[in-house]
Amino acid sequence: MKENLVNFPRRTSLRQLRALGAVAGTGGITAAAARLSLTPPAVAQQVRLLEDALGGVPLLEKTPAGMRPTEAGREALAALGRIEAALEDCAAAIEALRGMEGGRVAVGVTSTAKYFAPFALAAFQRAHPGVEMRLSVGNRQQVVAALEAFELDVAVMGYPPDHFPVERAVLGPHPHVIIAPPGHPLVRRRAIPLGDLVGETILLREPGSGTRDLMRRLFGAEMDGPRMEIGSNETIKQAVMAGMGIALLSAHTVAAELRDGRLAVLDVEGLPAMRQWFVVRRAEKRLLPAAQAMWAHLVRHGAEFLPALP
Repeated sequence: MKENLVNFPRRTSLRQLRALGAVAGTGGITAAAARLSLTPPAVAQQVRLLEDALGGVPLLEKTPAGMRPTEAGREALAALGRIEAALEDCAAAIEALRGMEGGRVAVGVTSTAKYFAPFALAAFQRAHPGVEMRLSVGNRQQVVAALEAFELDVAVMGYPPDHFPVERAVLGPHPHVIIAPPGHPLVRRRAIPLGDLVGETILLREPGSGTRDLMRRLFGAEMDGPRMEIGSNETIKQAVMAGMGIALLSAHTVAAELRDGRLAVLDVEGLPAMRQWFVVRRAEKRLLPAAQAMWAHLVRHGAEFLPALP
């Protein structure tokens, strides 16, 4: 196999890789052809040429849900992601060399950080009106995946990834608290043991959420009892206010409701759980001027936009 791959860099092409990416993204040759404005036989041929260049290793497999990449296919797609990111960086760098103002920056924000990050980004936008910004919001798992795929320049999150190299800088403290409706019987108590929460309905974020991961690390099996999974902080807050249960959330996501008296913090032993907010970048990704300016802005001024807690 090693001999077959010696000439792989010379035998493969970006067109072949993009054909593979289109099939993997759409699940079928016909849909990929429509995306690329090619005929289905042309797309199939490009994928075959790529497989031939790799010594005949299959890159796609048929599943009930459509064509999906094999393990080798995923490696090829990862290479495509790096190539596309490098080409975008090249274009932006050449724009800068031509003296064009502006540039582009892709920012990822975890859903918990959306309560303050847009204000920091708006301040950057006012200072750099010519910069084109692309903002993506998702749970931690989604933001980490986008960082790993070189789709983001910088990200704001509460728990940086540790399975690939990143650079990080602390923005400020990130406390987490247990919230309940103001009329809840436990609101008046102090130093509540964790065991006293058994039997309460716990409202949880979906798997992949950093808040859910923190809940599991903090309480583990001690939080036995009824649970309800809810896919957004906003819905969890409304559910708590309606008396459907209690929840562990970032204090920054509930600052306004606490000030207005619509929610209350339970005085649970060991809480608040103090974490940190971070700005994160993939270590291998080259930051062009606009993204470098965004990084510097968030490192220098990000903490100024953290919500004030009551």
